[in-house]
Amino acid sequence: MLGIVYGVDQRPFPVPFSQTPFTIGSYSVFSPFTLFTFIVVAAIVIGIAILFTRTSIGLRMRAAAFAPETSRLLGGERFAVLTLGWALASVVGAIASLLIIPTAFLQPNAMDLVFVTAFTAAVIGGLDSPVGAVVGGLALGLVLSYTSGYWGSNVTSLAVLVMLVVVLLLRPGGLFTMRQARRV
Repeated sequence: MLGIVYGVDQRPFPVPFSQTPFTIGSYSVFSPFTLFTFIVVAAIVIGIAILFTRTSIGLRMRAAAFAPETSRLLGGERFAVLTLGWALASVVGAIASLLIIPTAFLQPNAMDLVFVTAFTAAVIGGLDSPVGAVVGGLALGLVLSYTSGYWGSNVTSLAVLVMLVVVLLLRPGGLFTMRQARRV
């Protein structure tokens, strides 16, 4: 639909900070935009951690997600809390898009591969474990870097699929899943 309204041409997206990297000695380390991205991501992670562990709305969101029947019986507004959770996820996804798009071009399908890769990282780490999602993302990033460095960038999608299949065969809940499957 966006392609019909705005067209499918790739367009540059302005970068809020310079992408020229800082140099230490003869090594280029990171750019001001990369530093800004790290700071924003760290602030969001810390904010979400505080929200889910230290506030009453965060505790209600966790209760509605992990024990919906118990939450309903205790008088929790389950649908309002779930709607708030989806809104929070949308805001975080929009911020992620704004941080990623300046390094690429803006087009209607620009974030498709990023979302698929991020979902794969979350599945690899465990969908119910925030630490697992981060570790899964780091592991997937390393696999993508090594794969594109040694075999070329056209093999990276296959490497993501192979890593996902291997993890799902060995640990179907992910590497850091918190729940154990009930045995019958």
